[in-house]
Amino acid sequence: MDDLCRGIRIFCVGRNYVEHARELANPIPERPLFFMKPGHAIVAPGAAIRFPCHGSDLQHEVEVVVRIGKEGRAGAAAEALAFVDSLALGLDLTLRDVQSEIKKKGHPWEIAKAFEQSAPLGGFTTYSSSIALDDIAFSCTVNDQVRQQGNTRDLIVPIPALIVELSRIWTLCPGDLIYTGTPHGVGPLRPGDTVTVTSPLLGSFFWRIVERQE
Repeated sequence: MDDLCRGIRIFCVGRNYVEHARELANPIPERPLFFMKPGHAIVAPGAAIRFPCHGSDLQHEVEVVVRIGKEGRAGAAAEALAFVDSLALGLDLTLRDVQSEIKKKGHPWEIAKAFEQSAPLGGFTTYSSSIALDDIAFSCTVNDQVRQQGNTRDLIVPIPALIVELSRIWTLCPGDLIYTGTPHGVGPLRPGDTVTVTSPLLGSFFWRIVERQE
């Protein structure tokens, strides 16, 4: 098993809030829709994010992020909580114009979702049984204007069930991250913008968007 647990894996969940699926005119999936980002997509709080050079419509998607604390597979929701080490807020940055084009062709999403600096990540809050995973409020603002507001109570597939579904496919490893999905209100980011994610439980973190580097 040692060879499995090298580096950081970022598991992301698409269309896990009903209103977000509807705002992009997407069907609601019957099972969790997983995709991945590389570990080097992470951006620390307060850092600058370079506008990607291969697209023009960069959009924010705020998400609650779960960090896995042990190796193994959760066979049922009751076992899943033992895998949760800590929680954070993150952004699943998406090049919407690129995504729209490749979806029409049925191509994979990586160039629209998994580019460098596509997974800004806030600081972690240690998980304890006193935290209700199904009642975490969070929001995203751009230049102090509220764009997204969500609560994990509205997840189509809740966090324990996501851990179980991932466990059907992958052996989970310490340090694995799960970006659990974004609520409605996604929108564009441009150079000069400051994007901030906030939760009463998980804290507040920001990033600055800077000009692309050709």
